[in-house]
Amino acid sequence: MPLVDRVPSYDTVLNRNPYQPHLARIVRIYRMVEDNYLFTLRFFEDRLATMFRHQPGQFVMLSVPGTGEAPISISSSPTRPGILELCVRRAGRVTKALYRMHTNDVVGIRGPYGNGFPVQEVTGSDLLLAAGGLGMAPLRSLLWYALDNRDKFNRITLMYGSKTPGEMLFREELVSLVDRKDMTCLLTVDRDPTGTWKNYVGLLPKLFDHAEIDPARTYAAVCGPPVVYKFILERLLALGFPKDRILMSLERRMKCGVGKCGHCAVGYKYTCLHGPIFTYWDAINLPEMI
Repeated sequence: MPLVDRVPSYDTVLNRNPYQPHLARIVRIYRMVEDNYLFTLRFFEDRLATMFRHQPGQFVMLSVPGTGEAPISISSSPTRPGILELCVRRAGRVTKALYRMHTNDVVGIRGPYGNGFPVQEVTGSDLLLAAGGLGMAPLRSLLWYALDNRDKFNRITLMYGSKTPGEMLFREELVSLVDRKDMTCLLTVDRDPTGTWKNYVGLLPKLFDHAEIDPARTYAAVCGPPVVYKFILERLLALGFPKDRILMSLERRMKCGVGKCGHCAVGYKYTCLHGPIFTYWDAINLPEMI
C-alpha cells in the first residue's frame, strides 16, 4: 500500500483535542552548532511522559507561550521514552523566542503528527540512511530506533555530509559510531578548514563508493536540502533501487498538523497527514513536492 494512503491513527491520550497543547518543561539545551540547538523536553504529567509514543519521522507542534507554534521533527527514538529531543534551527519568530528560553522554562507540545517511517515494512531488510545538513535531525530518530532494535534489521548504513566539521549536527555522537562493528557509518564534509577532520572529505554522493548496498534488499531513507535529493536520488536510481523502497522526509509548510488549514497542501496531498514521509513514487506523481 502506498505510504500516502496510510493516514496515521493518533495517540488518544494526547489527541482527544488535537488543538490542545500539553505542557512540557525544558530539561536540557545543548548548543550543537550555531543556530541549531537540541532541546530535551519532558511533559509535566508523568502519565503523558510515559505513554507518549511516536514513529521515527513524525513531528510535533511546539508552542512558545505568547509567540506561536511551529512544526518540529522529533529527533529522539521511540525506544527511549520519557523525554522528547527536538533539534531546532533558529529561523523564525517562534524559534527565535525558543532560543531566548532557559532550562526549566515551559513550552507546549501537541502531536505526534504525520505518518513516520514504515518501520514494520522495513524490518528484516537492509537500511540505508542518507542525510545532508539539517536532514540528520529527523533521520536520527530512525537511526537510533534501528540500532536499539539491531536484531530486527540486517545491514545498517549511515551516510551523512555537512559543509564543514563545525556544521555537522550530532558530530560527537556520530563520530563515535564510525568504529561500531554492527553498522557502517560514513561521514563527510565538503571542506575541512581546520585540517583535523579524520573522516571523508568530499560531496555526500561520493560516499556511495565506500558502501556495500544491495538495492533488492534495502530501504533507503533520505533527508536534506533539495540538492541532496537531486544527487542522492540519481545515485539510488542508477543502482536500481525500487521506487517504493526510497523513503523521503519532506517537511513542507506544515502549520496546523491535522489537515484543516490547507497550508501544507501539495496537489491533492497534505504533508501533515499523508507525510512527511513519502516514497519516490509519490514524488513522481507530485513533482512540486520537492
